[in-house]
Amino acid sequence: MSHRRAEGLSRRQFLGGLTLAGTTGLIGLHPRLVAAEPPPETTRLRLAQSSAICLSPLYVAKELLPGEGFTDVQYVKIGRELFTQAVVSGEVDIAMNFVGPLLIPVDAGDSVVMLAGGHIGCFELVGTERIRSTPYACRRRG
Repeated sequence: MSHRRAEGLSRRQFLGGLTLAGTTGLIGLHPRLVAAEPPPETTRLRLAQSSAICLSPLYVAKELLPGEGFTDVQYVKIGRELFTQAVVSGEVDIAMNFVGPLLIPVDAGDSVVMLAGGHIGCFELVGTERIRSTPYACRRRG
């Protein structure tokens, strides 16, 4: 009769794995580093610095970037909250930016690479009971 759960690890498997991991650490065994990818072409990375709270992931990333091969991580103070020009001009290599202002230079043919979205929850829509959907709220009134 088996008491294993259909999904995930049983308590016995979990504790066995935890014991094995602890034992290897105690006796000094360390896994070999495996180079899955070659190091980056450049080791310097310039990131936008600002007092905006939504940039906190970039400050956390500084601790993780050396593990990816970036040994010279620099923060560049940007005096404005939107970093469109700093990215387009090459003043910084990576910035977290609201996508709207970046669309204009991209449409004009400037070389900007957008990797991912990062501004989840930075905006709040405030309205009355008359507003039933966001497309209505986002339209410009002329």
